[in-house]
Amino acid sequence: MNTKVLERLGKKIKLARKEAGYTQEILAEKLSIHPTYVGKLEGGKNNPSFMLLYKMSKALKVKIKDLLDIE
Repeated sequence: MNTKVLERLGKKIKLARKEAGYTQEILAEKLSIHPTYVGKLEGGKNNPSFMLLYKMSKALKVKIKDLLDIE
């Protein structure tokens, strides 16, 4: 697997979270996941499911395509 893709996705997630004014803990609560999982996503260590990306886009009030625009 290309870890660079996950790292770029993680940076997008982190940027969107910070722009929304959320901590990792607040975002995790909104997504019903553990805060350490948010950290792993932002660090490019985990590959989120499409459903999690969908929920994340709604919680962060961004479009999924903006999170996935990683080129």
